[in-house]
Amino acid sequence: MAATTTNHVEQQHDVVVVVVPLPAQGHLHAAIELSHRISSANIPVYYVSTAAHVRQAQSRAVCWDPLKTTNLNFIDFPVTFEAPPPNPDASIKFPSQLVPAFNSSLQLREPVTDLVNKLASTSRRVVVVHDFLTSWVVQDVPKITNAECYCLHTVSAFLVFSYIWDAARPPVPPEAEVVLKQLPSQDGCTSPEVIEFAIKQINVIQDAGNIYSTSRVIDGMYLDLTEKMSISKDFKNWALGPFNPVNLEFDKKETRHYSLEWLDKQPASSVIFVSFGSTTSLSEDEIRELAIGLEVSQQRFIWVLRDADKGDIFSGEVRKYQLPEGYEKRVSERGLVMRDWAPQLEILGHPSTGGFMSHCGWNSCIESISMGVPIAVWPMHSDQPRNALFIAEGLKIGIPVREWKRRKEVVPAETVEKVVRTLMASPEGEEMKRKATALKEAVKLAVMEGGVTHKEMESFVAHITR
Repeated sequence: MAATTTNHVEQQHDVVVVVVPLPAQGHLHAAIELSHRISSANIPVYYVSTAAHVRQAQSRAVCWDPLKTTNLNFIDFPVTFEAPPPNPDASIKFPSQLVPAFNSSLQLREPVTDLVNKLASTSRRVVVVHDFLTSWVVQDVPKITNAECYCLHTVSAFLVFSYIWDAARPPVPPEAEVVLKQLPSQDGCTSPEVIEFAIKQINVIQDAGNIYSTSRVIDGMYLDLTEKMSISKDFKNWALGPFNPVNLEFDKKETRHYSLEWLDKQPASSVIFVSFGSTTSLSEDEIRELAIGLEVSQQRFIWVLRDADKGDIFSGEVRKYQLPEGYEKRVSERGLVMRDWAPQLEILGHPSTGGFMSHCGWNSCIESISMGVPIAVWPMHSDQPRNALFIAEGLKIGIPVREWKRRKEVVPAETVEKVVRTLMASPEGEEMKRKATALKEAVKLAVMEGGVTHKEMESFVAHITR
């Protein structure tokens, strides 16, 4: 299988890193942001995926240009797959339209192994960082003498430990037990095809350590609990997140997104940002109720109303959602409806943004935490119900829109209105904002020199270059 690369793999190196993400936005994004971090330590990085997904990761990088980054190389393999449209009326919200893309990644086993072999012949060590859900692709790497694998968990440590809790009920501190006893069921979180895909990965895992897309100041307690369950003392765990920038500079960009210019005109902490990520499709009924709820709440808002990603975001038409007649004109003084890709991190980091209504994908959670924005949690599928629990009950920086057991019901406009007003205009919301701001400051300190995240990154680099 021929590959396209921005650099020659024949060059001599001491240590090189190969990053193998799962082809879905949240996973691609975490992997490219981590690649950026590693490359800044003067280590050559090769980011490997299908051609469509390398392009997707590059096009959606936040506040930096992957094609102008020293030491960061891209290798894309010409894999073909179907890219069906999302189904907004499906019985579960899991984005089944992405399953063909997931399965396409299985074709990368041989080319990735060939690449690692080639790099291993000219390097002292090849370090492969792979998504938990691309374990099958890299299963041959540990057979290469000077290569080793590390698993990237693009989720919280709370989530990983919650599965251990499900299976074994190990002893935990009282404050953890209170949250873990409220864990929602896994019903409706995923599809049988994806469970089968995940089992395929679990059966071949051979890693020397785990990397988490989180910080010890966010869920250090659950990292500690997870580490206690490690079978080997040699097994390493690093919390290297958040991978996104935590300090944004708004006045240095020559061209700014129109949403940021709109926010410039709004009062401080007055706008709720409404977005359900790249994998959620809403039904017409859900859109209508959400639209009415936002309107009658009388709060300022930015609402990203776009269809979920297909497996290949560059192919075919995108469905355009219909709003109630005259809606955008009626709310134009205090509401902005966006139908294109939004600069989410910059919106969350804008001083006018005071709340976030979110599906609780982990990247969205950690970006909101980084920017000190409390969340109205509205999980849709996958890890999101447990992320939502962690945000609302673990960190106390969120309010539920609806219970997971009522996920098949359309959330009425009255509920949307109440939740938005609570988050944006009540003492309860103010307390959540205070806690979110304190957590933001802790995250900022953690990534600075001497901070716990900075030290973890130094530890990781020292380990892979030992």
